[in-house]
Amino acid sequence: MKLRIRGNSLRLRLLRGEVEQFGKTGRITETIRFGTSAATQLSYVLEADGEARQISAKFSDNKVTVMIPDQMARTWIESGQVSLMSDQPIENGEQNGTSESVLKILIEKDFVCLDREDDPDNIDAFPHPTGKCG
Repeated sequence: MKLRIRGNSLRLRLLRGEVEQFGKTGRITETIRFGTSAATQLSYVLEADGEARQISAKFSDNKVTVMIPDQMARTWIESGQVSLMSDQPIENGEQNGTSESVLKILIEKDFVCLDREDDPDNIDAFPHPTGKCG
């Protein structure tokens, strides 16, 4: 699972095997280690949640957790639907209508990159519907 953070946006991209694992377990986790202690690691988790009403994210103890309602996750996993998107209001943020007042969350199936045929992720990526990398 890839994590991309840019400004107030969070994007997760999953390969086929990861979507399959998520379908079986309802959870997938990755960790990047900057050192050997837990304080120097960042984990990111995608989790199906039976009580969630919408896609949401939280950050606590060096962990980003993105939650998806169970039925929404099931539909995404079992269909050709490519992505799930949500705008989460930022608590105590300025509500002035700017992009800083929301966290944009995007969850996607990761496609084969045709421009980089030697990309190791291509082995487990979804077929690209447009024939272009992106």
